[in-house]
Amino acid sequence: MKEPSKTVATRYRWTICSMLFLATAINYMDRQVLSLTWKDFIQPEFHWTDADYGDIAATFALVYAIANIFSGRFIDWVGTRKGYVCAIAVWSAGACMHALCGLATIWHLNLGGTEELFRATGTMALTISTVSAWFFIASRVVLAIGESGNFPAAVKVTAEYFPKKDRAYATAIFNSGSTIGALLAPLSIPLIARYFKQAGMGNGWEMAFLLIGALGFVWLGAWLLVYKKPHECSRVNEAELAYIRQDADQPAQPAAASEPPIPLSRILRVPQTWAIFLSKLVTDGVWWFFLFWTPAYLSDVYQLQSDDPTAIMLLFVLYAITMLSLLGGKLPTLIIARTGLNAYDARLKAMFCFTIFPLFTILAQPLGTYSYWWPVVLIGLAGAAHQSWSANLYSVASDLFPARAIGTITGINGMAGGIGSYVINKVSGHLFDYAGNTHMVLCGFEGKAAGYFIIFCYCAVAYLLGWLMLKALVPRYKRAFE
Repeated sequence: MKEPSKTVATRYRWTICSMLFLATAINYMDRQVLSLTWKDFIQPEFHWTDADYGDIAATFALVYAIANIFSGRFIDWVGTRKGYVCAIAVWSAGACMHALCGLATIWHLNLGGTEELFRATGTMALTISTVSAWFFIASRVVLAIGESGNFPAAVKVTAEYFPKKDRAYATAIFNSGSTIGALLAPLSIPLIARYFKQAGMGNGWEMAFLLIGALGFVWLGAWLLVYKKPHECSRVNEAELAYIRQDADQPAQPAAASEPPIPLSRILRVPQTWAIFLSKLVTDGVWWFFLFWTPAYLSDVYQLQSDDPTAIMLLFVLYAITMLSLLGGKLPTLIIARTGLNAYDARLKAMFCFTIFPLFTILAQPLGTYSYWWPVVLIGLAGAAHQSWSANLYSVASDLFPARAIGTITGINGMAGGIGSYVINKVSGHLFDYAGNTHMVLCGFEGKAAGYFIIFCYCAVAYLLGWLMLKALVPRYKRAFE
């Protein structure tokens, strides 16, 4: 292999960033299979209610929250190469496990076949919904444990390969993988399910889980081929390594491999930890709500099934709008260049800008009475703001904490987001069933539409609340443990 130039800096860090992007895209596609198949493919088979689906989504979020704290420590312990391999292997296996839930339900209840699932009524239908939900929950638990390793590993890799001024942009790029995953999901998953259902291979959703889940194993093989730490990688020359290590507080030599992570008890005693935790807690559930419930929203309010061309187009446009988050990732760099502010203070200014766009979500339901395009566009703008916010909030960890604590603090970050998602999904499922069954009326909306209006109101103000918490606890730049 030809040796890279010693005078012109190589750009191998962007190859690594592209791998993080692909992993995050696969991560989100695996999450989306259930949300895009449950209403039209799974519900008729297992007789689920909104509360059943909400409980499954909430359990995923809760396990994801708990696993994040351990996955962050695990990544700090074993390193990013091995840690990422373990994470994606587990979550890909969990994704594939979903395909077996129907057979497991039939076996557990000693039924004759899939036809008995569809024909069931009364008590048997309730039993099928309960048993099948538990099998799906078991699969979601495995998926959540594996997926909890993605962001701690990705953020730690970003801190290894990028200087501070570029980290938010690099994070925004790999974090946009979640948007691309969400964008590709409605274009592929319902159509995969419909194709295999028409081909007589189960009810279609099974093959959707298997095919999307298998993508992770392909990525795993590529990761083992391309990743090494910058100072160990032959594709990174001295000029690029100097660029990566340009920050004044970046050590000239990598820390010793034996240097232990900072104890969790110390991390929990500093305000920087709680600033990140609380900001993530109140905001991350918004994105997860849009991710898990938007297909159901289009079905419940506008009677558009997930494989309907109009629904596919609407979801595609929604997630295409969220790609504007790439501009948000660049904003702190522009602020630093023009004002000379430190990375943290520049990030706070940028993040305040991102709190404005979600405020318009409160208009999604009222304007949605005129056209379904209004809520799609407003949710898309809120999603773009969230991804910009999230990329910068992840980068706050590398601003405020030393490298050997980044995996842990990112795990805490993910745990907070998982708890927020658990609450919003749990509440949403039961709220929508209650609103539909009681024909709730609120602000001119009736039934489930009234329930969605309540959740949209929270989504509108969540980011402003999160920013205020961050600003109150860490008003000025101050690194922890220094």
